[in-house]
This record gives sequence, C-alpha cells and structure tokens, in this order.
Amino acid sequence: FRSIKIPEAEGKSEILPPTIQKIIKGYNKYLRPFFDNGPVSVGMSMDIASIDTISEINMDYTATIFLRQRWTDERLCFDGNKSLSLDGRLVEMLWVPDTFIVDSKRSFLHDVTVENRLIRIYPNGTVLYAIRITTTVSCSMDLTKYPMDKQTCTLQLESWGYNINDVTFYWTRGNDSVRGLDTLQLAQYTVEDHFTSVTEAVYETGRYPKLVFHFELKRNILYFILETYVPSILLVVLSWVSFWISQSSVPARICIGVTTVLTMTTLMMGARTSLPNANCFIKAIDVYLGICFSFIFGALLEYAVTHFCTLHQLSSKELPKEVSELKLQLMSNPVSSESVTENPLTSKAMSVMKRLFCIFDCFHVKNPYHIDNYARFSFPLSFIIINVLYWVYYLYF
Repeated sequence: FRSIKIPEAEGKSEILPPTIQKIIKGYNKYLRPFFDNGPVSVGMSMDIASIDTISEINMDYTATIFLRQRWTDERLCFDGNKSLSLDGRLVEMLWVPDTFIVDSKRSFLHDVTVENRLIRIYPNGTVLYAIRITTTVSCSMDLTKYPMDKQTCTLQLESWGYNINDVTFYWTRGNDSVRGLDTLQLAQYTVEDHFTSVTEAVYETGRYPKLVFHFELKRNILYFILETYVPSILLVVLSWVSFWISQSSVPARICIGVTTVLTMTTLMMGARTSLPNANCFIKAIDVYLGICFSFIFGALLEYAVTHFCTLHQLSSKELPKEVSELKLQLMSNPVSSESVTENPLTSKAMSVMKRLFCIFDCFHVKNPYHIDNYARFSFPLSFIIINVLYWVYYLYF
C-alpha cells in the first residue's frame, strides 16, 4: 500500500501517521459501511446559528446551520481510547452520506478561513461529520391573517441516492436534536414551537429516508399596529371632524374629505409594498384598510348628501305658489273615476306627477342639519362595533 500524502500550506508534503495509514489501508470510499449487511444508520442533529431573513414575497427563509451527522463504519475501527480529529479536507477520502436539503433554493458551505468541515473518528468506528452551511429554503405561507398570522416552516433532510435499504436516518436526541431557536432574536417573528419527525420520501425510484424539522413562527403585531393600524384609525377620526364644521363652509369640509381619502389611499399602497403582488390572498390588513377607507369615503359622501338636501330645501321654499298649490291638491285629493272617464290623458298625467312628488318627498329632509347630528353618533358607534368584530375574529378564530 502506497503512503498517502496531503499538501500543506507551504507546499511541502507530510506522510500520514501510521494510525491513519492503517485505517485508510484498503478503504474504499465508494462503498457504504455494512455494504453486505443491512442499511447504515445515520444520526443527525443541528444547531440553528441564525435565521437571517424571512421573505413573504419569495416565500422562503435563509438560515445558517451547523449540521452534524454520525454513523458507524466498521472499516475505520482502531486500537486506542481517544478519538481522532482530522482535517476537514480528509473527508474526500471517506464515505459520507449523500444528504441534501429538500426545498433548498440555494446553499453554500462556509470556507473562511478554511472549509468549515469537521471529521472525528472514534475507536469503535463511529464517524462524526459536521459542516456549517447557509441555505435558503422555501416555505409556503398562508397570509390570509397577515399580520396576525402564524407560519409553519420546515427543514427537510433526505438521502439523494441511497434508499431505505441502504441508509436510515434518525434524530440523535429526538426533539432536542435541534438547538439554538430559543436564543434567536427575529425582527418580525417569535418562535412559538418546534419539533422533529422521521418519515420517508416516496419517488418512482424507491423510498428514501427523510428527517423533517418543523418550527412555528408567530408574527409580532406591535410594529404593524404602530405603522398601519393607528394611522388608519386617526385618519378615520380626522374625517369625522367635518361633521362639526358648518355646512356653509364648503371648502373646509371638501378639503378634509379629499385629503383623508388621498392619505388613506397612500397608506394602503404603502402597506402592500412588502407583500407579493401576484397572490390570491385577501389579508386581514387589507380588510381593515378597506373598512377605514369606506368610513372615510362615507364621511365625504355624507357631506354631499347634506349639501344636496340643504339646496333642495332652499329650492322648495322658492317654488311658485301655483306649483305648491298643485302639489298640495295632488297629494290630498285622489283622482276620481269620473275625471278618468271624461279626460283620460289629463288624469294619467296627474297620476304621473303625483308619483313624482311622492318620490321627491321620500328624499326630502325637513332639517338637513339633523344629518350631521346623526352622523356624529352613528359613524363612531359603527366603527367601534366593526373593530370589535374584526379583532375578535382574526385573533381568536
């Protein structure tokens, strides 16, 4: 057996120590352990170093993890009572599991100052292989309750080429196999719960071992309350100021109504910038902004109705005396059957006029100033009731 040499940083070579030479002698890295004697069991554990970003637009998250894999290779047994920690570059000489992250969009192995890999061999042939990687993993999100939503994301580890007859996966410490989430500080989320599971992936080529790590994220709503909800409420309240302004102050009331409508429109557009544009979700924040916009627009329409009724009342007072008498006569005296027989055209015209006067009377308001008085109570009361229903529904259902 020829001595194996590894390059050093200075360009020289060093012969591997006798213990490692004995281990490597006759070793075939292309054959898995227990090749003719059942599957090899690979235990896994992880440390979550950080979750850098969680993107609702791309439906993914980016995390840096320390992944540790442990298995037994009887070909690597040696005499002694101490483990051997080897340079990570020696992993190219050993068999390692072909583990991959199922839903990963992009991943990379850290290599500063050297590749962040660790190989440790124990006397009984147990191998510990640890790496530090950063990966971006897809996570399907249901945004219907945004920003009061909870999202459940997963990190799935699977064997690429070895099926369950060759390799089996297991978590080394059950739910405690993944650590680090309890100390993470995320910008918009709080990790509420996490657990692990063992399953199998079924494809046309066979059944493959699979480990799944589930973690539940709850969005912190305080930021959205200060950023969106409170300004929306203040705009709605501001639109009610017009109810206390004199009806004759047309520019003032129109200015308040138009300004609040435009400001609310800008706020609605800003609230959607951090969310995917092409989605089928009607989110909770969209519902609330729609409610606020309706109240603001309703306050503007209220003044339009009030102003119309005021003008209608003034025009009614200025009607000619003959028109008023005709209206009074039509409304008080029904059309007789004799008049219908004598002059059907005249009676038909009088019936039409009577109906028109009835329609106008339906929209007639004796005192238009009462509309503002009603609006001062009905608008705030309705807004409070709708707010109670909104928050109860989205927080508890």
